[in-house]
Amino acid sequence: ITEAVYLVERMVDLLARELGADPAGLRMQNLLRPEQFPYTCPTGWEYDSGDYPRALRAAMDLAGYEDLRREQAARREHGEYMGIGVSFFTEGVGAGPRKHMDILGLGMADGADLRIYPTGKAVLSVSCQTQGQGHETTFAQIVAVELGLSPDDVEVVHGDTDRTPFGLGTYGSRSTAVSGAAAVVAARKTRERARIVAAAMLEVSADDLEWSEGAWRVRGDPEQAASIPAIAMAAHSGLDLPDGVEGHLDAESVYNPPNLTFPFGAYICVTDVDAGTGQVEVRRFIAVDDCGVRINPMIVEGQVHGGLADGVGMALMQVIAFDADGNCLGGSFMDYLLPTAVECPSWELGTTVTPSPHHPIGAKGIGESATVGSPAAVVNSVIDALAPLGVRHADMPLTPAAVWSAIQGHPLRSDLAITD
Repeated sequence: ITEAVYLVERMVDLLARELGADPAGLRMQNLLRPEQFPYTCPTGWEYDSGDYPRALRAAMDLAGYEDLRREQAARREHGEYMGIGVSFFTEGVGAGPRKHMDILGLGMADGADLRIYPTGKAVLSVSCQTQGQGHETTFAQIVAVELGLSPDDVEVVHGDTDRTPFGLGTYGSRSTAVSGAAAVVAARKTRERARIVAAAMLEVSADDLEWSEGAWRVRGDPEQAASIPAIAMAAHSGLDLPDGVEGHLDAESVYNPPNLTFPFGAYICVTDVDAGTGQVEVRRFIAVDDCGVRINPMIVEGQVHGGLADGVGMALMQVIAFDADGNCLGGSFMDYLLPTAVECPSWELGTTVTPSPHHPIGAKGIGESATVGSPAAVVNSVIDALAPLGVRHADMPLTPAAVWSAIQGHPLRSDLAITD
């Protein structure tokens, strides 16, 4: 997806230059409108929801876009090369519906098993594996909110095939979109089991109960209530339960998503370029992401920070090069450069929330979004800075040598082997 977005966003910038149009304004004219969703794209996928203009406006407001353009014009009069790069992307994640997607014939549905102990403590086993995204926190919060528990009372088990249900893994921002949805469904099954037990505890009909403020409460008399911990204890006690009702609250689910989810974002990058050396400084980076309902905003922001840094690395420094004999010239991190806090600005993040209509809690996924949208924004910014010098394009990574060569009129090509 990163490559496709990069190609499209570079083409849009080139078109804007041909038309003499503002790059952000051209995008705004062509974005899908909220009333067009669900939208079937030419490749057949149905985009679930979105308010694209709102996200782009939010990014422009956060950046102070018009002021930036005025500053750019003033700097150009003094021979300074400042660039403003815009990118907008939609990402298809949450693989995926069995009817469309499989691996060697295995459908991409994922499972969740939820066990509730008599103490009210919960253990959730999921089929995805954390890679540092904070699943232990996110999935615990999902179950806690659904059942009125504290996240501290929910243990999340993953990466143990003896204990966890079958699934097809963690990739493509599918964990919350698929395994997270399975956790929601399992928790809601547990909640419905608890309703029957609560009815026996409170000596009312189950139809007379409503879920409110983390407990089953009697309609019209909310003080008569039973929480999940109390219900769990009662379910394992000598309470006389209705015929056919098992004395536990455990539940499991296998979630087959009806569609992918489609997070999106609007990014604006501000760079300063030294035309004499080709050195690029990323001065500001504004990222407005819409990943649907955010379960834990801090975890979302952490993933965006990492993805943006990765995008700066892709755009400006990371390349696998070979000499004429096929020897890799980037075989260690001394040669294959990675971005650090020195090369990255303080990220400026914004948010819009457009829930997915088919996900149980409206979540969409965020893990890869920042890596998708950021390289194009950085490159568009650098090329925008060099526009007065007649530069229309240069291949990533825009190392000082590549930028300097583009200014001289003979840009380096990143796909060619480097020779002595």
